[in-house]
Amino acid sequence: MSATAPSTTADLDHVPSPFFYDVVSGDGTRLRAWTNDPDCLIDGPTVVLCNGLGTSAWTMPALLDPACGVRVVSWNHRGTGGSERPADRRHVGIDAFVEDALAVMDHAGLDRAVLMGWSMGVNTMFELALHHPERVAGLFAVAGVPGDTFGTMLAPLHLPRQLNRAATVNLSRFLKYAGHALTPIARRLPIGDRAVSLVSHTGFMLPVADAAVAARAIREFLTTPVDWYFHLALRTSQHQRVSLSRVAVPTTFLAATWDVLAGARDMASAAARIEGAAYVELAGSHFIALEKPREVHRHLLELLARVGAADAGDTAEA
Repeated sequence: MSATAPSTTADLDHVPSPFFYDVVSGDGTRLRAWTNDPDCLIDGPTVVLCNGLGTSAWTMPALLDPACGVRVVSWNHRGTGGSERPADRRHVGIDAFVEDALAVMDHAGLDRAVLMGWSMGVNTMFELALHHPERVAGLFAVAGVPGDTFGTMLAPLHLPRQLNRAATVNLSRFLKYAGHALTPIARRLPIGDRAVSLVSHTGFMLPVADAAVAARAIREFLTTPVDWYFHLALRTSQHQRVSLSRVAVPTTFLAATWDVLAGARDMASAAARIEGAAYVELAGSHFIALEKPREVHRHLLELLARVGAADAGDTAEA
């Protein structure tokens, strides 16, 4: 394992830091992977986190503490957070992220695991479940839909789906080409408690449980060049809806009522198409894991209990 020391910051002394290490994906791209349990000391299940596009471990504060009872393995997307850009810049998007998830699982010795997705990571985990069902024991979708994400954005505005898609894709194109000018500005933004408080009252994000953790998550996000982030976004916008008819593992959709990036109505519709899937809606925004980390953690544990019961039943039948 090629590893770097866990990162620390003075304002996050109360939050355990992830442990970072390198994983090489199938096409040779080096990924910066991370875990909350490098020594495999947690007596609990392992969850593979397919995180939001370009986001970091600090967006999931409840899972950083080894006392959470869950071992988490994850990675930073190509060209973000210390992960390499691929030799071919076209080799990004959901298919590439599935390759990366499998590489992280193989490196961790996981033949099968529960997948947790947030935002665009929900696309990744459902695509993985579709093509590699033998690797998936359960699915926990947080503020994300199984495909055509850009069509579900702006859902609280109740605009037609095609208008939503056109508006968000065209905005992403503009920001991609304006990115070289915007990146230096974004990296100089002073992100602290005051900035988090301001963002938390915009409606895009609501008040968070821990401002220091949220500030770290935002600062990490802003290290990615704007043009590269929206290059990734545009590639992921091409991912179409995934067929859910073959999903046969315990599944939970956790939606946020005022989410402008993944409509709760679309998440409820997806849950209804999977037999036995649970649908939970919390009062919050797309950043529900920062706003209500304990509730998100509790619902994850409930899904893991369902997975354990299902596996026990399968073993008994065998």
